[in-house]
Amino acid sequence: MRLAVLVVLFLAFTGWSLSVVVGSGPIGFISLAGREPWAAQMLVDLSIALFVAWSWLRHDAKAHGIPAWPYVVGTLAVGSIAVLAYLIHRELKGRTTANAANAVSVA
Repeated sequence: MRLAVLVVLFLAFTGWSLSVVVGSGPIGFISLAGREPWAAQMLVDLSIALFVAWSWLRHDAKAHGIPAWPYVVGTLAVGSIAVLAYLIHRELKGRTTANAANAVSVA
């Protein structure tokens, strides 16, 4: 269930984000942040939230044996889409590990 929710959220948000980028350009939000105080506040808030996500992701990825660098670099390019991709990867890896452990315990 959790994996399904993550995948749906990832696909919906990625699709919507791509449509916004196509319509406004890849730096459209930055130009808006230069003109509108609320947009500037949201850009700073997003930057802080992504820094916190990086800190957690690096620690969590190490604990789960997943390389963190593709997701940290990806976050610079696509923001929280990369964090969602990491969560999907983590969920899939956890399922694979659990299935392997169950197969060993049955044998």
